[in-house]
Amino acid sequence: MKIQFLGTGAADWPVTRWENMTEFRRMSSAVIDDVLLIDPGPQAIEALLTYGKKPEEIKYIINTHGHGDHFKAETVQALCAHGADFVEILQGEEKTVGKYVICAYRANHSTCDKAVHFIISDGEKSVFYGLDGAWLMYEEVQGIKQKKPDLAIFDATIGDTYGDYRIFEHNNLNMVIEMQKTLKPFVKRFAISHMARTLHTPQEQLEKRMEPYEILVAYDGLEIEI
Repeated sequence: MKIQFLGTGAADWPVTRWENMTEFRRMSSAVIDDVLLIDPGPQAIEALLTYGKKPEEIKYIINTHGHGDHFKAETVQALCAHGADFVEILQGEEKTVGKYVICAYRANHSTCDKAVHFIISDGEKSVFYGLDGAWLMYEEVQGIKQKKPDLAIFDATIGDTYGDYRIFEHNNLNMVIEMQKTLKPFVKRFAISHMARTLHTPQEQLEKRMEPYEILVAYDGLEIEI
């Protein structure tokens, strides 16, 4: 299994790079094995083309929630016109999608009561995909402990900001670190994504911040072989 990050930013990033912008993140989206798209946001097709992927090879589309940085109807329509299937997976459901078994867990994302996180398995390897959301809910922690994913991808929207009300539906870095320490016996590798433009240091500084905890900082285009 391989996963490529098509976008690693939160909703405050622009759709296109501003002039003189030194670092740019698209809104968060990812593709597994070039065929399973997670979150058909406004930049997903452009990102697929940028990283040498063929949008017409997308077979399945799944969505964490309906916020505009994670879902755009026109993206879904364009991909489905090439033969992709949009598969809705609700909280608590498990579905087989091609060769993948996908479990959906309720996410701690209060502004969208249908938000989910996923554990996606191809029968040999698996990944936990947890964007958006704050502290993991009890049921998804039990799922992680049971399924032991090879990679866990956590929301890291808030950076090192403290005293911010958004911690009730997004993680800051210390929250991620605490969860990594707790779940380390059950997960082989950890990564973060969904970084807010206005709340984070640049990529290089963020990598140094997370390096002591062996947490990978995702960036647009990063591909991980699990």
